[in-house]
Amino acid sequence: MIPQDFIQQVLDRTDIVAVVERYVPLKKAGANYQARCPFHNEKTPSFSVSPTKQFYHCFGCGAHGTAITFLMEHAGYGFVEAVKELAGQVGLQVPDDGNRQAPEEESRREQLYARMEVAARHYRQALKGADNAVAYLKKRGLSGETAARFALGYADDAWQPLAPAFAAYDDPLLVEAGLVIDNEGRPYDRFRDRVMFPIRNERGRVIAFGGRVLGQGEPKYLNSPETPLFHKGRELYGLHEHRRAIQEADRVLVVEGYMDVVMLDQHGIGNAVATLGTAVTPDQVARLLRLANEVIFAFDGDAAGRKAAWRALENSLPQARDGKLIGFLFLPDAEDPDSFVRAQGADAFRALCESAMPLSDFLFGELAAQTELHSEEGKVRLVTLARPYLDKLTQAPLLARALRQRLAGVTGLAERRPSAAPMARVGAPTGHQPVPSGRGAARASPWRILLQALLHDPGRAARLADFPEVAGADVEALQAVVSVAREHPEMTARDLVEHFRGRPEQSSLEAAAAALLVWDEDYDVEADFQGALARVRAQAGRASVKGLVGRKPSELSDEEKVRLLASLRARKPD
Repeated sequence: MIPQDFIQQVLDRTDIVAVVERYVPLKKAGANYQARCPFHNEKTPSFSVSPTKQFYHCFGCGAHGTAITFLMEHAGYGFVEAVKELAGQVGLQVPDDGNRQAPEEESRREQLYARMEVAARHYRQALKGADNAVAYLKKRGLSGETAARFALGYADDAWQPLAPAFAAYDDPLLVEAGLVIDNEGRPYDRFRDRVMFPIRNERGRVIAFGGRVLGQGEPKYLNSPETPLFHKGRELYGLHEHRRAIQEADRVLVVEGYMDVVMLDQHGIGNAVATLGTAVTPDQVARLLRLANEVIFAFDGDAAGRKAAWRALENSLPQARDGKLIGFLFLPDAEDPDSFVRAQGADAFRALCESAMPLSDFLFGELAAQTELHSEEGKVRLVTLARPYLDKLTQAPLLARALRQRLAGVTGLAERRPSAAPMARVGAPTGHQPVPSGRGAARASPWRILLQALLHDPGRAARLADFPEVAGADVEALQAVVSVAREHPEMTARDLVEHFRGRPEQSSLEAAAAALLVWDEDYDVEADFQGALARVRAQAGRASVKGLVGRKPSELSDEEKVRLLASLRARKPD
């Protein structure tokens, strides 16, 4: 691992404005810099970079982070690669942490990349002489230009077709890369007699392959296994090739097969990506929603397709954001995007996309099919079924409210919800620097306010102690940050965010740090900090007294009796 103090040193010497400006033209806007967001398509600048806080935030899509995050999310660097890139720019050498694991690991990754590239070249060359594979692709309607654009290849029908490509076929890195299987010392190729689809990361480097069998064998599609380079739940086929088209269209189509992506591209629809043999994951949805304001899932119309769509819906709910559109497209029976676009053409497929079913309609349609609304019991069942799904819309409070209103309209049963959690200060710049809302405006929960104030001045950690036992991501993040800030009082907000990278607290910390970008010099952080602290302590006091009410007087200590009596007196009217 790279030492945390070295990461802080790199970030201390790094100017985030200079890093971002190499990729995105920035303009001065008050104390910060602004641009149209590089993570999604927009006409009005909502992407803000703070030179003082060394943090960026998009008020449109929610992307935010440090210079390291920017290189990872925008340029496709891995974490270690991003740190090394920034370190090199400021004249620092990534240190040996004492066990040499980090340098060796990075060197090993580079060796794996090199072997994947050799394999990709070999497969591409093999396709040129594979009449059966060429005939198969032509039968599927694929042109030579499209095959070349996606660098398709062929794995020969033999046990060791890759052997001529490598000096040492028994190289253990070939097994680690997922290219070769070692059967008790007898190695053989994982992919044989298959059309090969190279899978690239956002930087364009080959990290895996998908192989399509030519005949009727099983499995029809065979993917690389999980490797140090490849994690199926994070990557998407076609994302590297179609990133720009997705941003320009402000829409991304998610399909199930490699050939769907390739054939749609050949017909001029260049904003499709495919999952990699797994259900759509929350990580994948989050990545796509950063690139475009609309995500459409295109599935077969059969039972399997609807089941896959439902899993996509479940994993999309926690990532949904107000203002983003998520839709579901079901193709006619026995059709997939590949066959449909070949038979009906691109315009017909685009028309299907325009009529995609909104997430809300799909959700209520599927749940309503599990009950009947002609009885009070059926209406109650629908509310019961819908509640856990609506509760997942944590990042889309307006959508959640609208769906609850719709549920109440359908059933006539309005849920009694707790008073709405106050919203965090957010801004939506329209070409000018956002101004924070006043003290009386809708605000964050007291826990989020405390977290924001702590990031504003980590020295406040000394004044935070004895948290009540309350569940919640912000509470857990606050507790963790207090612990670290007390041990390392020199850390800044940026340092604390990086310290928790890859941990559960990261999301809450990044969101809290992003809110700091909308504060102006007149905002009274200390007043809100004191107010939130009083609210938290009051909540803790009420919770503590509530636990005393049901106990017998003989079971209470003198101190507990005094607290209970004071609470009861406070409740009596004057």
